[in-house]
Amino acid sequence: MSAPLGGRVAVVTGATRGMGRAIALRLARDGAHCAFTYRRSADLARELAREIEALGVRASAFALDLTEPAQVGPTFEAIGAAFGRVDVLVANAAATAFRPLLAQKPHNVERTFAVSVDSLVAMAQAAVPLMAGRPGRIVVVSGIDSLQAMAAHAVLGAAKAAAEALVRSLALELGPLGITANAVTPGFIDTDSSRRYLADGLGVEPGAGAARIAAMTPVRRIGTVDEVAALVAFLASDAAGFITGQAIVIDGGLTVVSALDRLADGPR
Repeated sequence: MSAPLGGRVAVVTGATRGMGRAIALRLARDGAHCAFTYRRSADLARELAREIEALGVRASAFALDLTEPAQVGPTFEAIGAAFGRVDVLVANAAATAFRPLLAQKPHNVERTFAVSVDSLVAMAQAAVPLMAGRPGRIVVVSGIDSLQAMAAHAVLGAAKAAAEALVRSLALELGPLGITANAVTPGFIDTDSSRRYLADGLGVEPGAGAARIAAMTPVRRIGTVDEVAALVAFLASDAAGFITGQAIVIDGGLTVVSALDRLADGPR
């Protein structure tokens, strides 16, 4: 079996559930040793480490609260001591409160930007020296709230848009070092977070809401975490070495459909 990431070291933040977990497992299947971070779920972290190691690569879990960016440097020092290098950085973790913008509290805004923006800068600064002399990959997990207004998503959307802007600057600055930087921008993906947004942010029953979104999507379904993980794995591979500074939308075509088209009853 081919191992496109064989022998490389990947760091994935927020990896104990949802997209982060799927990404860590996919990178491991592609041959990468995985250092991953978690905030609270030590039991889930141990379980994921066992699953990754069962794939024949090394795994280590690191507790990291990205709402405190000052913790990033010491954590990456520990990763460097354990693995000796970093080849792939996947900034997946995010946090927000699903509330209207006018109802957001200052600490909610600060927390959201700390995780998606401040910590991204700190991680890039800490990871790049560990990539020295080798092709490196930085992949940021963004979202379609970065490019369109979504109810109760204003602060996270702003933070994700800022992260995508940082990706472009990282691409410019790091390209001469052989390091690429890209974002993946998922649409509606089947995760606990998406279901919570439907219920708490929109007041919609998650099953019915997902079905309505699927009907609006050209491929007539919602996405899976494994599909997002596959895109991240591609961007981490040698095959993607000429792709940098991009935010690649993976949404089944949801965001290309005009609101006027959605007036039609049923699938076209």
